[in-house]
Amino acid sequence: MLKYVGKAHVWLYRRTGGRVGGKWRVGAGFRKPVPTLLLEHRGRKSGTHYTTPLLYITDGADTIIVASQGGAAKNPQWYRNLQDDPNTHIQIGTRRLAVHAIVAGPEDRERLWPKLVDAYADFDTYKAWTEREIPVIILQPTPDQN
Repeated sequence: MLKYVGKAHVWLYRRTGGRVGGKWRVGAGFRKPVPTLLLEHRGRKSGTHYTTPLLYITDGADTIIVASQGGAAKNPQWYRNLQDDPNTHIQIGTRRLAVHAIVAGPEDRERLWPKLVDAYADFDTYKAWTEREIPVIILQPTPDQN
């Protein structure tokens, strides 16, 4: 079911330039909506191109996303795909941007986590639900290589 909801979210986001689907209004986002982006990634085994809607914050020129997967025991597939191919694109509103994904090191993670929780309090809940360290990913802008 979530697969189809995600596809509908991506379709609406692209169709409306983010006017529909550009804010997450579920859970903690109900009272304080959180901006969403579209993350493009390529399957590391299949080579299939995917697009996943994700919550984000900005940190200077960088865009920050979280591989929380709702506190599940395993990292999301998109995270494993980015580890294999960190050069990709994101869409924020109508803008498509080339980015390079890196996993935040301990210092950056410590600095960014409170900002992420301030944007979406449920990230702390997800952290409590899992034994894994939830990866924080920094998407650094790069020249577009298409």
